[in-house]
Amino acid sequence: MKVSYLLITLSLLCSAALAEESLEAYISDNKKEQFKYDYDKVDAESSKLRDSWIAPVNLQYSYSKSNPYDEEQTTENAAVKMDQPIFASGGIYYGIKFAEASRIYSNFSVEAAQRRLVKDAISLLMQIKQMDFKIKKQELQIKNSEINLAQKQEQYLNGQLDSGFLDNAIIERNVVTQALYDIQTNKERLISKFNAISDMAYESAEVPSLESLTKEQFLANNIVLDISKSDIEKNRYNKDVTTTKYLPRVSLTAGYNWNKSDTTYKFGSQKERDYYDYGLKVSMPLDINSFRDIEASRIDYLKSQLVVEDRKRELKALFEEVAQNIENFEKKIGLSIQNRELYEKLLSETQEMYSAGYKTSYDVDLLKNSVLIQAIDLKIFEIDKQLELLTLYEMYKR
Repeated sequence: MKVSYLLITLSLLCSAALAEESLEAYISDNKKEQFKYDYDKVDAESSKLRDSWIAPVNLQYSYSKSNPYDEEQTTENAAVKMDQPIFASGGIYYGIKFAEASRIYSNFSVEAAQRRLVKDAISLLMQIKQMDFKIKKQELQIKNSEINLAQKQEQYLNGQLDSGFLDNAIIERNVVTQALYDIQTNKERLISKFNAISDMAYESAEVPSLESLTKEQFLANNIVLDISKSDIEKNRYNKDVTTTKYLPRVSLTAGYNWNKSDTTYKFGSQKERDYYDYGLKVSMPLDINSFRDIEASRIDYLKSQLVVEDRKRELKALFEEVAQNIENFEKKIGLSIQNRELYEKLLSETQEMYSAGYKTSYDVDLLKNSVLIQAIDLKIFEIDKQLELLTLYEMYKR
């Protein structure tokens, strides 16, 4: 079967496939709350950007006291002023569209970050479960090395082997024992990392898995491509906003002013007045860098279109790589099955020979452990497949 037509299995090791929302359970409540704040911030920033064309109303008030020419004078001023654009050569419309495109892009970015963290938690959990199998396998290998050492000791004492073979058996036993310690140490490291991002107890947590997925499905529902496509929209509207920034703009101006002054000279006096003003203002900036600014935004837009095609190529290559790796693990699984069948056959024959007195209990125990080791290898390779698939899950939207 060609790799490009290989169906990738992305399912849960539970009886039924978990909903995508439930996968968030693998990260801690604290992490989920942080992502919630990220989404809230995106909404707030988008709303601020969307309404940025609405000019503020400026409120002013001042109070001063002076005594020129031995005359004490107090002055109060208050004003309300507004300078509101009502036409910006399309800038208001494009600004609103840019704000919405930015919101979509930012939400996708937050979702991608959340998916990466979920994937990390699941990957760590899978590796912890895999370490349990590796520990069991290593313990069986230690038993086999001890059996081998016992055989070499008997043969050495009987004069059938020289000390070099016995030394090698001791070294082999030490090597596999030290390897067990290394595996146990690695498991503790994985547990520590998992506990840092998840509230789950790894001992009872179910290992997530997956349902069938083709390359076409993977590309059609991909968060990485969603980010790239939304970046095109964002840059397109940003180009339009940048262009309209240097075009004519019409604004409505209005204001209300109030003044009051008091003097204490001779009999004193007081003056107070208020007035309003309103009108239209037309403006257009003439900036030496306007064409450069517009060209830079246009280049960003054109580049973002090319980036999408690059992302598609990268994702296709990633899918092929994962598919090829899974195919290799399938071959390893097939080899382990063949080895297990061979060891089972040898074990059956050895047990018969042991009953007839031609083989020792050491031979029987060695083959029993070898059969169990092959069975454990199958489980280890299955988790290896799942770890490969997680690379795709991180980007795949169901």
